[in-house]
Amino acid sequence: MTDTGAGAQIIDGKEIAKLVRAEWKLRVDRLLQAGVKPGLAVIIVGDNPASAIYVKNKVKACSDIGIYSEVHSFPKDANQQDVLDCIRALNDNPHIHGILVQLPLPPQFENNRVITSIAVEKDVDGFHLYNVGALVTGNTIFAPCTPFGVMVMLDRHAIPIEGRHAVVVGRSNIVGKPMALMLLERGATVTICTSKTRDLAQFTRNADILVVATGKSRMINAGMVKSGAVVIDVGINRLSDGTLCGDVDFDSVKKVAGFITPVPGGVGPMTITMLLCNTILAAERALAGAKIQ
Repeated sequence: MTDTGAGAQIIDGKEIAKLVRAEWKLRVDRLLQAGVKPGLAVIIVGDNPASAIYVKNKVKACSDIGIYSEVHSFPKDANQQDVLDCIRALNDNPHIHGILVQLPLPPQFENNRVITSIAVEKDVDGFHLYNVGALVTGNTIFAPCTPFGVMVMLDRHAIPIEGRHAVVVGRSNIVGKPMALMLLERGATVTICTSKTRDLAQFTRNADILVVATGKSRMINAGMVKSGAVVIDVGINRLSDGTLCGDVDFDSVKKVAGFITPVPGGVGPMTITMLLCNTILAAERALAGAKIQ
């Protein structure tokens, strides 16, 4: 946690990720002593430059913590059945504990069909309908990595959640919806908004915890934030000059907020970290013979 010198304290995702990875590395070591090396398989379809960078970063993160990884690459005009056959083989591979399909997929693919073909016990991205649905009851096997990372950031700073008013701006299945459910499970009063919500500011100004994930650069300004609020910026946008920014106008909001995440260096490092944690958890479950009922 870093003081900005202008009000808010920065929630340093890089530093928290470093600490979490060190703790989970001990669990990898215990698995290795038991003869199990956690394994992650990544499937990428097409030549999306951003996806290629994400996959490269995930492979490096695996190597750093002692997780085996392998990448299965398909051309952008690949047949969906070939990818499904690959997933089926990975489902049956006892040395692979986690399977991740890098999104987005080309337009000829049915996202839900591909994601739900992954065995639930290997769905370390937390996108399978089983895991997403289980968030409603608080019994998910693997939480989606980005909301999971946000919850860890809040906990690491001992930020109270129970009884607080949390506003989530964004309704995606990857961040917005699961984020709202996870906050609700922890006792927050949750409001879900979108970028098209009428008079969005009337909702965001009432938030004790504000999570923004819309993909619209700097849409949240200081006038939309309650004094002392916790502001979590999940967005990452590339401006015309090549610089990166979030969905929150960091420079103005940091003067009002109590805590704020930067972009880059905030939520991003935590997303990959929680993927590693889920993969290690999957390996532990496999060693224990845990089955999905």
